[in-house]
Amino acid sequence: MRITSFRATPVAVPYRREEVWAFGRRRGQVSVLLEVETDEGVTGLGEAAAYPSAEIVLAVLRGLEPMVLGADPRRIERLVRGIELVGTWHHVKATSPAIAAVEMACWDIVGKLCGQPLVNLLGGRFRDRVEFFYYVAAGSPEQVAEEAARAASAGFSTCYLKVGADDPEVDLERVAALRAGAGDSTLLRVDANEAWSPGAAVRMIRRLEPYDLELVEQPVSGRNLAELAYVRGRVGVPILANEASWTRYDQLAVINAGAADVLSVDNQMDGGLLNLKRSAGLCEAAGLPVVKHSLGELGVALAAAVHAIAATPNFRYANQGYAALLADDVTEGFGAVESTVRGSLAVPEGPGLGVRLDPERVAKYAELFRAQGERFAFHDPAAVSAPLALPKF
Repeated sequence: MRITSFRATPVAVPYRREEVWAFGRRRGQVSVLLEVETDEGVTGLGEAAAYPSAEIVLAVLRGLEPMVLGADPRRIERLVRGIELVGTWHHVKATSPAIAAVEMACWDIVGKLCGQPLVNLLGGRFRDRVEFFYYVAAGSPEQVAEEAARAASAGFSTCYLKVGADDPEVDLERVAALRAGAGDSTLLRVDANEAWSPGAAVRMIRRLEPYDLELVEQPVSGRNLAELAYVRGRVGVPILANEASWTRYDQLAVINAGAADVLSVDNQMDGGLLNLKRSAGLCEAAGLPVVKHSLGELGVALAAAVHAIAATPNFRYANQGYAALLADDVTEGFGAVESTVRGSLAVPEGPGLGVRLDPERVAKYAELFRAQGERFAFHDPAAVSAPLALPKF
């Protein structure tokens, strides 16, 4: 069997409410859908988050053609190692989502060939459902409380909120509103996206401790693990590494530095599902749990993640998902919007990823990308024009 061609389709799917974090905002999800065709008529699906942009993902996919076309999609390790080493793509992290999409499509092909859901090829079911948190969009305290109440009534066990506002008092008001809206039994996780200095992080986390936080995600720079370890040693809330732990090499450094209690892992940021499994294995050997990070996923990449998480023991926390933000999806019957029931997703039963694209919605959102793609980018024009600094204070 050989790969004969692949087709990349960028799509833009609106959010129900804008995503806002310490240094920017997005009004929707841009992903590049990948269809990998073979000489035996089996087509595999993949998806790459448009990180850092759809144009870069598409350029990387074009660059991968000489190494992918003609390759056997069943020899996944060999194919990916050729891309990383012969193609020298392992030096540039921005290439990872495109490589991950190719690897994902190959897994879909293999599963379809043997008539098995991907979870069975990655170790079998350790769990039947995969838990996700409810992403509470930043807003006024009243809006935050309303969204938190909605999450609790829908049965989500965990609410997630971005902090790192220019005024720390705004963060305190929002987290208080989050607790008030979610109630006492819901877990609360906050993410500063590196916005704080070590001293500010310690002060802020101590002031937030009365709200019984589950985790604080990346309170300080991910580039200085000594700072992260400093904060971890001075607060009572467990620390989740994210920007510090996007690849398995980064995770090894975080473990060695004793810088976090929990680590984020992400197949799209580390070039594939096999590397996600390797990341989780590293952390398990160190006695640490992991959570799945997301740059934003539609149904294809979401299904791939669910298969991998379901087959891996140490995903002990709710994972990052976009069900609360997405207004729609591009798959038939499986996606963040349709399939999240009381905060979790069942593992797809069909062969491979177990999902199919909805041609009408793919066409609709491909046209939206062509017409308005620049409006869905990561950057916030207002933030770009402001005098930015990391950390904020």
